[in-house]
Amino acid sequence: MSGLSEFFAMDGHGPYVWASYVITLAILALNVVQPWLARKRLIKETARRRRREEM
Repeated sequence: MSGLSEFFAMDGHGPYVWASYVITLAILALNVVQPWLARKRLIKETARRRRREEM
């Protein structure tokens, strides 16, 4: 178990390294999620606009 805790501690640099990984993964996730949500919103707005024009 000490080998694993030493791995995560990384000679005192662990918090910086793991925080960097978390921030990077969060940014990558946002780069995937934001366009997906924007596309869904655009599809809904387009459908709503088409329904209004048909009336």
